[in-house]
Order: sequence, then C-alpha cells, then structure tokens
Amino acid sequence: MKRIANVILGVVTSIGGFAEAGSLSTSLQAGAEFGFALLWTIPLAALMLAMLLEMSGRLSALSGRTYAAAVRDRFGAHVQCGMLVVELLLDLLLLTAELGGVAVAVELVTGVAFHWWLVPVAIAAGMLLWLGTFAVIEDGLGLLGLVTLVFAVVAWRLHPAMPQIAAGLLPSKPTHDAASYAFIAVSIVGATVSPYLLNFYASGAVEEEWTERDLWSNRITSFAGIGFGALVSVAALVCAALVLAPQHVKVDSLEQAASVLNPILHSWGVPLFALALGIGCFGAAVEIALNAGYVAAQGFGWTWGANKHRLETARFSVAMTLMLIAGLIVAAFGFNPMRVTLISVGIAVIFMPIVVLPLLVLMNDDRFVKSHRNGPIGNAALALLVILGALLAVVVVPLQVIGGG
Repeated sequence: MKRIANVILGVVTSIGGFAEAGSLSTSLQAGAEFGFALLWTIPLAALMLAMLLEMSGRLSALSGRTYAAAVRDRFGAHVQCGMLVVELLLDLLLLTAELGGVAVAVELVTGVAFHWWLVPVAIAAGMLLWLGTFAVIEDGLGLLGLVTLVFAVVAWRLHPAMPQIAAGLLPSKPTHDAASYAFIAVSIVGATVSPYLLNFYASGAVEEEWTERDLWSNRITSFAGIGFGALVSVAALVCAALVLAPQHVKVDSLEQAASVLNPILHSWGVPLFALALGIGCFGAAVEIALNAGYVAAQGFGWTWGANKHRLETARFSVAMTLMLIAGLIVAAFGFNPMRVTLISVGIAVIFMPIVVLPLLVLMNDDRFVKSHRNGPIGNAALALLVILGALLAVVVVPLQVIGGG
C-alpha cells in the first residue's frame, strides 16, 4: 500500500511541479501568437521527457547510481566534468529565470518592482534547501503547486471548440512568421525537456532508495505524472489562444500575460495567476539549486543527500548555496525574466544531444541496468532525440537570432 500511495503522490505532485517559468512562458506565448497551432508540441515534448525520466529512474533503481555518477563511472572524469560545466551553466540560467518569475509574481500582487523581491525570495529558497528533506522539497512544493490547475479550470470554462483543439494536436505549417513559430516550438521542447530533470529525478530515486521492485512505479510515475502535468501547459496555451490572441497581445513579459484568467475569474484572475506562477517558479528554483549540489557532489565524489544533515554534506550544501547566490546575482541585473527563460530553453536545446547521448550507452550496458536494457523503441527514441536536438540547434535557434527574435 505504501508503494501505491507513493506512486499516487508522485503523479499528483507532477501536476503542480510542471508549471514553472519555462513551461508557462512558452505555452502562453504560443497561444497568444499562434492560437492552437502549436498545441502539438506539448504532448510531443512531454512524451520525450517521460521516456527520459523513466530511463534515468530505471538506471538509478538498478545501479544505485545517479545519472551524473553513472556517466563518470562509464566514461571517465573528463567527460563527466564537461557535462558538469554544461549542466551548471544551464542550471544558472534557469535558476535566474525562476527567481525572476517568483519576484514578478509578488510584484503582480503588491505593485512593488520585482527586483526588490529577489533577495527575500532567495533567502526563502535557501532556508528550504538547508532545512527541508527531499520529501518536503519535492512533494510539499508539488502539492502546493496544484494551484496551477486553475489554468485547466479556466480553459474548460472558456469552452474551446474541440475541433480546433484536435486540429492543433496535429503538426501544421505556420500561417505567418515562420521563424517565430519554429523558435517557440523549439522553446516548448527546451522548456519541457530540461536537462537538469534527468539527474534530479535520478537523484531522487537514490534518495528514496529505489530498487528493482520499484521499476513499475517508476514507469507509472514518469508517464502518468508528466502526462497529467502537461495538461497545465496545454490549458495555459488554450487560455492564451482564447483570451490573449483575440486582443493581439504579444507576450514579451510575464506581466503581459497576467490577465489571461480574468474573463472567468474577474478580480481573482491576476492574484491566482500570480500565485500559480510564484509557487511553480519557487519550486523549480529550489529544485534547480538542489540539482546543482547534486551534480557537483556526484561529479567530484562528495557525500551528498537532501535527507542527510547539512553538516554531514558540507561541500554538497555549499555547492547548492553558491548556485542560489549566483542565480540571485545574475537576476539582480534586472533582466526580463521571460527573456532569460527563452534564452535558457534555447541553449538547453543546443546542449540536449550532449546531455542525452551518454544515456543511450548507459541504458544498454548490463553493468548498470542488468537485464533491463532498452529495447528497439527506447533506443530509437533516444537516437531520434539526439538527432532532433542537433538539427534544431543548427537550424532553428540561429534562424531566430538572425531574425531578431
């Protein structure tokens, strides 16, 4: 019964943890600019992420190693250090965007400029990192994040036309601004398939001491959790398509999207938008800082674990704290959080092949996954993801940059 309860909790908290700066920004921008036309990218990206998480969870359950530790064992310290630099760079950009997202959420409620809230937000995140266990960080924030289901409620109440939604689930050519269409599609993939999630999920599996008996729950949590979580992104896109697109609102900042819930929730629209944004971004910020501690500690062989006393894991604790401070410093320059988000997810797509390629080898190595190697479908999906990431990085991202994005 305990295992079943944990599976249910994992699925439910995935819903609340899915809506953060990257997913919300890209979904809202897609709906505002292209209506339902980019709807197909969300389930596609969610399927990619679910497959990757299932593999990373399977790897940890069978080997007792996280993804970062397995890469070091299989490929050596040089390869692992290269991936460490890439992941820490991505984590820094994502963390900056998430901290900014929380601060913008508070600004929407108080009217006080977002940069004044960055330090209090970072302090709150730091306190949770130092005082909370893995269950508190992951499940507690995930449950609070269920407030993001407000997007699903509003999307339903707006009564979208089902034929339009069905058409949006099929890939189509853009009717205008092909460069922007392509870049937002790529951004949705980059925001959903965040590289940090692979090692964070694997680290959680080790923290919770998964074994071979947990493979079934890993599969359910990965696919059902991400599937339900993706509904929030779908709902946000639908809301933007029905509310912002008719007003010709081009979402260049989170503040511009704050009225997306107003037609149904009226005066409660902006506060609930701010609450959903703030909790989602705060949860993601804590997870990203924690993951920075994970990858640093696992890369250098330090003692680590959110369930251990922080003095027992001094270097791990310092690493995640330094990442939080670095994110605060970058955010303090006052960059538009949404712009930082789009830059970070674009870079995530560029580096996706580097992060994912080692997983293809590990998931076919008996020393790590025993008899539970990838089948032809899993290997084909990983190979396709690597190739797709490389093509998108070479073609679409430069196209948007040249076009003035």
